[in-house]
Amino acid sequence: MDIGKELQSVLPADRIRTRYIDRVTYGSDAGFYYLLPRAVVHPVSEAEIIALFAFSRRNNIPLVFRTGGTSLSGQSVTDGILVDLSRHWGRVEPVDEGRIVQVGPGVTGAMVNARLKAFHRKIGPDPSSIAAAMMGGILSNNSSGMCCGVANNSYHTLKHIRFILPGGEIFDTADVANYNRFLTECPAIAGELASLRAGILDNAELREKIRYKYRIKNTVGYSLNAFLDYEHPLDILAHLLIGAEGTLAFIAAASLITIPQLACKSTGLLYFPDLHTASDAITALVGSGAEAVELMDRASLRAVEAVAGMPPVLKALPPKAAALLVEFQGADEGELKGRLEQFLAAAPGLSTLYPPLFTRDPAEQELLWKVRKGLFPSVGAVRKSGTTVILEDIAFPVNRLGDALTDLQSLFVESGYDDAIIFGHAKDGNIHFVITQSFGTEAEIDRYSRFIGRLVPLVVEKYDGALKAEHGTGRNMAPFVETEWGPAAYAIMQRLKRAVDPFNLLNPGVIISPDERIHLKDLKQMPEVETEVDKCIECGYCEPVCPSRDLTMTPRRRIVARRALKLLESAGDTGHHRELLGQYRYDGLETCAVDGLCAGACPVDINTGDLVKRLRRENHSLVANRIAMFVAQNFALTERLVRTGLSVGAAINRFFGRKAMTGMTRAVRKVVRAMPLWPEQLRGAPRLPKRGPEGGDRQIVYVPSCVTRMLQVGTGDTAMDSLLGVAKKAGIGVIIPENIHGTCCGQLFSSKGYAAAYRFTANRIVALLWQVSREGQLPVVMDVSSCTYTMLHYREHLEPDILSRFEAIQILDVVDFLHDIVMPLANEIQRTEEVVLHPVCSLHKMNSYGKFLTVARHFAAMVTVPLSGGCCGMAGDRGFLFPELTAAATADEAQEVNAATADGYYSSAASCELAMSEATGKPYASILRLAEKALSSPAGIG
Repeated sequence: MDIGKELQSVLPADRIRTRYIDRVTYGSDAGFYYLLPRAVVHPVSEAEIIALFAFSRRNNIPLVFRTGGTSLSGQSVTDGILVDLSRHWGRVEPVDEGRIVQVGPGVTGAMVNARLKAFHRKIGPDPSSIAAAMMGGILSNNSSGMCCGVANNSYHTLKHIRFILPGGEIFDTADVANYNRFLTECPAIAGELASLRAGILDNAELREKIRYKYRIKNTVGYSLNAFLDYEHPLDILAHLLIGAEGTLAFIAAASLITIPQLACKSTGLLYFPDLHTASDAITALVGSGAEAVELMDRASLRAVEAVAGMPPVLKALPPKAAALLVEFQGADEGELKGRLEQFLAAAPGLSTLYPPLFTRDPAEQELLWKVRKGLFPSVGAVRKSGTTVILEDIAFPVNRLGDALTDLQSLFVESGYDDAIIFGHAKDGNIHFVITQSFGTEAEIDRYSRFIGRLVPLVVEKYDGALKAEHGTGRNMAPFVETEWGPAAYAIMQRLKRAVDPFNLLNPGVIISPDERIHLKDLKQMPEVETEVDKCIECGYCEPVCPSRDLTMTPRRRIVARRALKLLESAGDTGHHRELLGQYRYDGLETCAVDGLCAGACPVDINTGDLVKRLRRENHSLVANRIAMFVAQNFALTERLVRTGLSVGAAINRFFGRKAMTGMTRAVRKVVRAMPLWPEQLRGAPRLPKRGPEGGDRQIVYVPSCVTRMLQVGTGDTAMDSLLGVAKKAGIGVIIPENIHGTCCGQLFSSKGYAAAYRFTANRIVALLWQVSREGQLPVVMDVSSCTYTMLHYREHLEPDILSRFEAIQILDVVDFLHDIVMPLANEIQRTEEVVLHPVCSLHKMNSYGKFLTVARHFAAMVTVPLSGGCCGMAGDRGFLFPELTAAATADEAQEVNAATADGYYSSAASCELAMSEATGKPYASILRLAEKALSSPAGIG
């Protein structure tokens, strides 16, 4: 069966992926299981979902729905059809002043909270992966997190849900008519649900067990509390879907009750001699109103103690020490102060190693939480290369937590997991532990089997806890659902699955499985490949910020492909290896923007762009490197040729219409792929003036980038025009190097992997700047943020004598220039514009985003930054060569920008301004233009 061809009866071909590279890389999620799907599909409507259900039944092929792929228990992998919902399903709509939020399955929890921020509300679930985890998974796994406890998890904050059953029936609990319709259209399911509820109500022992099990966090099996909390079969089924891990139906949309986002917070780390002592402090903390109490053992603290900004005391902690990350919150200062004082009054009775210290500094708080949220991948990053990370998730009654953790640590030692770590949500008795091992031999698989065989009775029998607290049952605990719940409850779950999914085609093997060894099968192999990526545990935190995520690949998938290549090579599978390697060139290398934003999202700072640059470098021939060096050494010639070409193109557009060059280059690209596409907004740049305005005591060296010297976006002033205008009004003298032509920051060569050409350009321009800055006496201002970022990272590429000069030069980005030099001089300005900003990647990487926002707010009446803003994918010249990359990268942001109106649109890099102008049809310009217009006359300068 040609599944790709057959699926075209359901979906168009461009939303069906059957290439080997797609199947291989989508087959991996954040967990430690791996299955190779037969196809990956991207439906856009409920009608297509219904058609997929029918296709699944007709061909007896399983379906698995996946959104963010951050699941850890094997519930979002399949050897059937993987239904990817990470695009096209991103609805977010706050209603009733944010008290309710309507969401689709394909939007991240962080984006939902960003939309709710204006109402000072947030969703209840707060998993550490919220920046990457999407609502479909958050609902399907009944996610909770660090602060929400049991009361504010997905189950308890659900108001309405819209879902599609395997038979194709659609129901929405927001529509009252659906209740009777469910009884008449699905009588077998409704009858079975009613029968199951009646049986539970007649069994007092089972009723009590269900109530007890949900007093602590528990996601083992189906949410049986729905049978006690609700009476109508539709309401029961609606809440059974929460935590069902996609085994019963497709969740198309949901409405959630939101909770207040408390404004005042105080956060601190409390240190204890050992885990037991830390556990003993939990009751006092909860009693005083602590919103979050996060436990970390010594091993987990050791994994992050070297992180910049962490308290130095971490390195001096004794071997058995533990810490609690505690946060108090309040609606106002008085409420926060009362809670904190109540705890501090009781603190002397706690056995802390040091007096409690709390911080109100948002940056310090963010760092502490970033470290806690990144513990799982951070610990995974320091594991031995070639081993797999296993994160388990259990819960104990809080009053028995200390003893349970002592027993758990003993079990680690006895099982040979000497590097195991423990952390988790101590407030709820919810503990995560991480172990690492290889699954390359039967002996290692047997070791894991024996460990789980001893863990289950420890949790269930000795401490009456939960085998899964918030990560879902998945495959790794499916064989033990009956062990935890008992035969009667498990029989109910089996009947439920048969009633709703009689052909067992929705995520088979998850939650309900007859295979007692399913948790030991299809284990993920993590071969040692290369230093840039061996730390990666495939958590997926990088994916939401990747500009190529909706076009080709994400950083995670690029790494999965590299590992697959290694496994294929080891297995001697030359056919698949050749196929995957060939497909990787475009998907993995050519369409990577190498913007490095993935490193910012990655808890262990993996920059997949560095990997791609190295691979590009290794793929270059000797001839290609020589050509690149020739271009670098003769860059003045390149400038003249580009300027001439742009002038000719502009003339053609004037004569044949403004879209003529775009149409011509698009036609040529069909034959010659290397032909750059001519954007409609592209113009040739005006010539540089021979000198800038004169000033008094204040002087700068202005280095117009090669982009500024060669091209112009639209018909307005260039960044050069605006900078010179700002300087004149501010009374700042400007020196423009006479011999600037022929220089380049080298980003063009660095991103393409031409290392020698990059080193040449870097050393040449630093030598020039040393002269024109009067040996470092004058600051050097760049007008493109990406060029500034490139230059600030020259150090390892400079010759020793050039490096010493570089260290003495002050290089300022255009944003630094406006913020640090111009703003203090601007006493009277005219704020008239409502503006939209596009913060470029380099600003985030230089930690200058805050400055950029401050500058815009200083010179504009109102400032908006699109919530969906991100890398535009231009990546220097990559957007000219692969315009599909910029189109995909800017799609969401463009839609958001075009839904509103503004007076001006600003950024800080000409190529990004070009990309956003093309995507939105709006005239993006340098932030310098905003400042120049606001500084209406020199009289406003003091």
